[in-house]
Amino acid sequence: MDDVTGPPKLSHVRLFGRFLRFGVLAFGGPVAQIGMIRDELVERERWISRERFNRTLAVYQALPGPEAHELCVYFGTIASGRVGGLLAGLGFMLPGFVLVLVLAAIYVEYGISSAVLAAVLAGFQPAVAALIVRAVVRIAQHALTHVWLWIAAAGAAGAQIVDAPFWIPLLAAGISYTLVERRQYVLAIGTVVVGAIAIAFAAEPGAITIDPVSVATGDPPGLLSLLGSGFKAGLLTFGGAYTAIPFVRHDAVLAGRWMTDGQFLDSLALSGILPAPLIIFGTFVGYVGAGLDGAVMMTVGIFAPAFAFTLVGHNQLERLVNEPRTHAFLDGVAAAVVGLIGVTAVRLLPAAIPDVGAGAIFAGALAGMMLWRARWNVLGIMLAAGIAGVALDRL
Repeated sequence: MDDVTGPPKLSHVRLFGRFLRFGVLAFGGPVAQIGMIRDELVERERWISRERFNRTLAVYQALPGPEAHELCVYFGTIASGRVGGLLAGLGFMLPGFVLVLVLAAIYVEYGISSAVLAAVLAGFQPAVAALIVRAVVRIAQHALTHVWLWIAAAGAAGAQIVDAPFWIPLLAAGISYTLVERRQYVLAIGTVVVGAIAIAFAAEPGAITIDPVSVATGDPPGLLSLLGSGFKAGLLTFGGAYTAIPFVRHDAVLAGRWMTDGQFLDSLALSGILPAPLIIFGTFVGYVGAGLDGAVMMTVGIFAPAFAFTLVGHNQLERLVNEPRTHAFLDGVAAAVVGLIGVTAVRLLPAAIPDVGAGAIFAGALAGMMLWRARWNVLGIMLAAGIAGVALDRL
């Protein structure tokens, strides 16, 4: 594509409105969202070349954060500097943020007082579990390309089972795989041994269980803790928003105990049908924890890294990500995250599949996710699961 025209001259108001429109139409998950942005800004309007778009997308796929949102910040930045990047990112996330706030407020204020709504959510929950299982499989296919990466994933899974701090397996996996790529196998094995010892000392007694928390017994979280939880999730979304699930669930369900697994699944289900990056489920979680202030703090924490990567230094990050040693470290971390998500999926299954009917919805949703490749498959399957939940409730 030689006739690249560059971004048009847009006022800040028009630029914000342009990406607000993208946010309103952001159904179908990250693949559909990225495709929509590419079709309009690269193929039709030719803001940048295809080659530059592919290189930019590769940078954001290697870094944590919702790629579609980061691309909006990037395009806004090349159109109108850092202010443009900020406005574009805010425009893209605003529709989903407002909608999830409305849903969360209704959910917290009225609960599930309607039998039909309760049945719909009962259908959503096993479908969400299927989504997470599908995500584990898809991420593993791309992330676990070397025997050492499989070892990293297994080690991280073990650490998650005993509830050791998440950073230990992530750091050990990144460092050890970097050493493997440099053929320093003795040092790599030593790193794994040190990591295993650290996990053993950091493990919490009685943490080896897959029984989900059934009752929320903890105190409401503080706003700073929600900000920190969101920031941690935003920094660790390698390979898509599904990788943030174990970290947010740990803080809300396992450590804080101010949210149940059923409520957590509802946050994923309701967020998954909105025009927004799936990571917006953190807004719902924050609202359940501490109302509007909690939702805002959690959202700020989650999206801050996605804004910062581009607004602070996209070009520097592009050079850094192209460094082979950085690739190896990030590959190791991504493999470890697969192990964390796998254990989280297993722990959520008892809450998501309490009976045979829910099991049938789970199996159907998982089959649909694996076989149906349409852009709207997630939205279609979630709606079908909700209908199935109502049908089973009336049998």
